[in-house]
Amino acid sequence: MSIDQPVIRRFPLSAIPVWAVVAVGALLVLLLASGGQRLVWMPIVLIVGVLGTFVIQLGLDQKVGLVNRVIVSLSGSVVILGLATTVVPLLAP
Repeated sequence: MSIDQPVIRRFPLSAIPVWAVVAVGALLVLLLASGGQRLVWMPIVLIVGVLGTFVIQLGLDQKVGLVNRVIVSLSGSVVILGLATTVVPLLAP
């Protein structure tokens, strides 16, 4: 590896803030939305995660590995929302 080549991490740390925002958003939806509205708000939380992913990834100086970082960030967001969605039927009155 020469000095000019950027270091590519196996796990992109830039995904963690997006995951945190999606987790907080999902928790807020579960706590504040009423019955049937929970499933309406989950895709909106995902949209916030997608926009946040692109804002963070395109704001980084390192362009190598952009697709990999986006995939990791969005995959984690989908998993978090999938887990939150499995809780929705348990909260139904």
